[in-house]
Amino acid sequence: MEFNVKKLASDAGVFFSRAMQFTEEKLGQAEKTELDAHFENLLARADCTKNWTEKILRQTEVLLQPNPSARVEEFLYEKLDRKVPSRVTNGELLAQYMTEAANDFGPGTPYGKTLIKVGETQRRLGAAEREFIRSASINFLTPLRNFLEGDWRTISKERRILQNRRLDLDACKARLKKAKAAEAKAAAVPDFQETRPRNYVLSASASALWSDEVEKAEHELRLTQTEFDRQAEVTRLLLEGISSTHVNHLRCLHEFVESQTNYYAQCYQFMLDLQKQLGRFSGTFVGNTESASPAAAASPPAVAAATLPAVPTIPVVPTIVGVPNTVAEGVLNPNEVKPPASGTRRARVLYDYEAADSTELALLADEMITVYSLPGMDPDWLIGERGNQKGKVPVTYLELLS
Repeated sequence: MEFNVKKLASDAGVFFSRAMQFTEEKLGQAEKTELDAHFENLLARADCTKNWTEKILRQTEVLLQPNPSARVEEFLYEKLDRKVPSRVTNGELLAQYMTEAANDFGPGTPYGKTLIKVGETQRRLGAAEREFIRSASINFLTPLRNFLEGDWRTISKERRILQNRRLDLDACKARLKKAKAAEAKAAAVPDFQETRPRNYVLSASASALWSDEVEKAEHELRLTQTEFDRQAEVTRLLLEGISSTHVNHLRCLHEFVESQTNYYAQCYQFMLDLQKQLGRFSGTFVGNTESASPAAAASPPAVAAATLPAVPTIPVVPTIVGVPNTVAEGVLNPNEVKPPASGTRRARVLYDYEAADSTELALLADEMITVYSLPGMDPDWLIGERGNQKGKVPVTYLELLS
């Protein structure tokens, strides 16, 4: 118990000395040991790294999980060292709703079929998003979080110790300065004309006492200077390690970009496949809609098709028994149609398209073709020509040029 009391008293004295030195420095009443310029630059660089790492980490978390409640829940699970429960992504939830709606509307109807196809694509998008979040969390967020919770805490701890060592050093310097001033004053030549020679004896004794105090202060100064230099070297090595941290974060950033690139490439491919499927079956859906709703058939075509010149109406050939009549049956044969004499438009192909049958024209991205429309034709389709080849092409795959 006696040892603990002495230690407590000693710690209280050190704390009081540091507080007094810090206050006097703030008031401009005490000198402060300044660190060299290189050390100050290392400190500023470390603080900048810590601040920007925190901002990048927080914003990346927002990017991966926009829901703040879900982020708080994940944070609590992480602090409790428990596994975060699996959460359904928005895309997967939308896919579930679309599939259930298709079953209610009828999976055999055009709307139901489309809901099923779009829902399946949304499910694949949700799975890709889940994998991207997992990869980004492991390869990017975890290293940033480890730096803030590991390396930076160590650096902060050593910096606090260095600050205390500097305050101790400056306090010893102040004590030594005061002791030397008192010694010089006590060592002044005494007045031998003094009728009381006892004053001379007292003056000599005080001078000896202040000499001992100066020696003690110098010894303490050497010890505190050694501790300060040792702690400054330790802190300097940790601060110089920030360069290695930057290299590690750079590698993690490359991995994050690669994961994000793969994620968006998958999303693009999924949507491209869905667009092809919808473009291929859009004629069937429109035909069913027209048969079910005559009023919809009388509505004007889409703007893209309306801006194209129309060829003259093909006369209906009378039906002859035993002879198939494709025009009368409503089946279009593009090879039997001649383009208008003038007013056709050029179009650039945006994506590759694979022809579903002999009436369609296969397309390659970035190629140029000639397009025009036919009366009564589905507005989502056009007649495309490329050299001697001719066939139907979906409007969504084209960029119409003036």
